[in-house]
Amino acid sequence: MASHSFFDSIASVLTGIARRHGMEAKLLEHKLLKNWPEIAGETIAAHTRPDQIKFKKLYLVAESSVWVQHLTFLKPELIAKVNAAAGSAMITDIVLRVGSVTGPERTREPEESDEGPAPVPSPQSLAEAEAHTTAVTDPELRARLTEVIAQALSRQRTPSKR
Repeated sequence: MASHSFFDSIASVLTGIARRHGMEAKLLEHKLLKNWPEIAGETIAAHTRPDQIKFKKLYLVAESSVWVQHLTFLKPELIAKVNAAAGSAMITDIVLRVGSVTGPERTREPEESDEGPAPVPSPQSLAEAEAHTTAVTDPELRARLTEVIAQALSRQRTPSKR
């Protein structure tokens, strides 16, 4: 008889938290921005940048219409690479557009979403988020995850203005 553990791995706990709070796509966006050359390959990364993920579509910016045409034929391969990096089938399509592909500062400014600007986390939300992330050993990941969880908790506690 196989023994079963009552404990979950930290990866499965974080995956569950991300799924429950709707953060999977944002975490994947961050991972793509940070690791795009390793995921897409140096050549493609030199001429493109991931922009955002919406409704299981990766919006990708290419430096010219020639690259958009070239990438159209590479969509299945890129989708497979992105999903492999995500660990699940999070992307079903890639939407290509021509735009500026800048060098070192490839990160984009956060946009105001349909929910409005991100609320400033309350001390209560920050404390609760820190309690949930104490087991994460990587300080950068722990800080980012704490920030995301605190903002999600603040959104839940802030009444909608609609």
